Amino acid sequence: MKNLLSAGDLDRTDAIRILDTAEELLGVASRPIKKLPTLRGRTVVNLFFEDSTRTRISFEAAAKRLSADVINFSAKGSSVSKGESLKDTALTLQAMGADAVIVRHHHSGAPHRLANAKWTSGAVINAGDGTHEHPTQALLDAFTMRRHLGDLVGKRITIVGDVLHSRVARSNALLLHTLGAHVTLVAPPTLLPVGIEHWPVQTSYDLDTQLEKADAVMMLRVQQERMKDSFFPSAREYSRRYGLDTARMNRMPGHAIVMHPGPMNRGMEITADVADAARSVIVEQVTNGVAVRMAVLYLLLGGAADETSTDPNEGTA
Repeated sequence: MKNLLSAGDLDRTDAIRILDTAEELLGVASRPIKKLPTLRGRTVVNLFFEDSTRTRISFEAAAKRLSADVINFSAKGSSVSKGESLKDTALTLQAMGADAVIVRHHHSGAPHRLANAKWTSGAVINAGDGTHEHPTQALLDAFTMRRHLGDLVGKRITIVGDVLHSRVARSNALLLHTLGAHVTLVAPPTLLPVGIEHWPVQTSYDLDTQLEKADAVMMLRVQQERMKDSFFPSAREYSRRYGLDTARMNRMPGHAIVMHPGPMNRGMEITADVADAARSVIVEQVTNGVAVRMAVLYLLLGGAADETSTDPNEGTA
């Protein structure tokens, strides 16, 4: 694996390898010194053309825990605001010796362009492109589900909300299908994308009919900043039909978990009491995200198998 651009690029073997590696690396967070020497001397660039908090910090933490040098690039205040192209920015980073470039961009396909045009010889990781994909989010979601539900083959995952504007939904649909899960997307008709019939999922307009058979329910943020038109009558009406409250959560099976990729609109797609409930794994998803991104960097940049050891007596940096 040279790059990670799409969850669809991963076959079952690749996905399981990343998840198993993340399981080994998760223990690093509990060590007194949270570092491994695996990527010492390597340079990882966070190339973010779009605002982000969780993803950028998660990748930065992952790279630093593997002892890589990290360069954070933000489009705001950079030469991009003066008109510099993606190509020229990439060539500049290449001249600085970037071994991996983590890209978040508001245009769908930008990471693919960067990788396929060979403007950089380093690994390219898609950290979210437009409304297209977000593969590491899907990996951390699958990792979290697997820790609570076991093998995902045959598990029923319900993803609810603004599918139209969600890169998380697309990546999860692809990856969970690869891992053998059954995915149902629940949304109003206006928030399902054209071509959804070609996705490896089922669809429904009715959340209440899906709750009692779900092993996990993932709520999606309503991305109002991307909406140019009115996709539903009102926030109150959306919450009534598609929001997850305590009454709906109590209809889920006892083992089922509640998920959200964040950031949350509390009171709209999810109520505060559900977000903070015992079966909510939303905070755990953030913790798991660092381990999963460590695994991706480790595997892409060629770490050796024995360096994933979490033995606290092993070398640290």
